[in-house]
Amino acid sequence: MDMNQMRVISTVLSFIVFLGVVWWAVIPKNKRNFDEAANLPFADDDANMHNSSGEHK
Repeated sequence: MDMNQMRVISTVLSFIVFLGVVWWAVIPKNKRNFDEAANLPFADDDANMHNSSGEHK
């Protein structure tokens, strides 16, 4: 196997992996998980807005 065949194989495998990642990102059943992950940075903000007595700051 020469170097050009290795380049072709690695290009084809990379493209297949790329298509797999794109497919995984756009299938509808993952939308809920992605929405939850997108809101994780804001999860602590809701908890910090209330002090120990339950009053809103």
